[in-house]
Amino acid sequence: MRCHPASLFDPVPRAPARAPGRPAKRTRSATVAALALALPLVGVANNPAAADPTYNGMAVSVVKAERQCFADTVRLAGTVVAREQSQVRPDIEGVRVSQILVEPGDTVAAGQVLARLAKVEGMNAPAASFVVQAPVAGTVGRVMTRVGALVSVAGPPMFVLIVGGAFDLEVAIPSTRMSRIAVGQPAEVDVIGQDVVKGRVRTVAPEIDPKTQTGKARIALEVDRRIDIGTFGRATVQTGRSCGTSVPLSAVLFGPLGPVVQVVRDNRVETRPVPIGLLSRGNVEIRQGLDEGDLVVRRAGTFLREGDRVRPVLDETATAEK
Repeated sequence: MRCHPASLFDPVPRAPARAPGRPAKRTRSATVAALALALPLVGVANNPAAADPTYNGMAVSVVKAERQCFADTVRLAGTVVAREQSQVRPDIEGVRVSQILVEPGDTVAAGQVLARLAKVEGMNAPAASFVVQAPVAGTVGRVMTRVGALVSVAGPPMFVLIVGGAFDLEVAIPSTRMSRIAVGQPAEVDVIGQDVVKGRVRTVAPEIDPKTQTGKARIALEVDRRIDIGTFGRATVQTGRSCGTSVPLSAVLFGPLGPVVQVVRDNRVETRPVPIGLLSRGNVEIRQGLDEGDLVVRRAGTFLREGDRVRPVLDETATAEK
């Protein structure tokens, strides 16, 4: 029997089998090559500009800072009163009312007959004395008599006239705001049950009530026959006016160091501290730090940081709303 060399019949040598669940070993050179390929991909994911040289930053809604005038106002409350009253009585004693010719709210002329009187038995007086006339032109505020009532010179008035039909709103002013109210300031008065009435500060009392710590002022109202004495009203008095740069209030971010706005300049975010002033209809006055035409991020927030690259998109609706 012929023997063959073992090298001719033995199986081809194989790598040792790895234990189940254990990863195959990699050479150091293979690992380095894999990392070299992975690192550029990570950089692209975190930096869009690296993947796209034309990247302009994320879109951000901006508005243009504009010039606007703001009114400084003080709100006050009070009641409607007659500016000047005239009390009307008969010229003779011991007569009765036979006829009343006017009603509250009627406009009367000077000399117009308001009522007729009846002679009481035993009286001897001229006929001219048996009518009651308006001493001045104005509006009938109150009728304080009735047909058949006995009236006299010394008794209560028969009528109260509002001279010239002029009304005032008498308001109480907190002592802390007295210095801001002055004669001649314009006002808008919201009278209960009526439309807004224009007015102007007519008088300001020179003293403050020590108990209530309030002063008094009167605001002259435009003539309106629908206004009743004693009606409650609220007045908005314009105490000053300021014109300057303005932005929506939503564009201002309030932080530990005060108010700031985020401005987009050359597609980069700049954070600027800005002193603010008056408010009006959702806009705020910027007293310093912004120029008219600057692009301001419409809704300030913490998602934008100093130096961030962005693509400004002008919000036209913000301008249209003003």
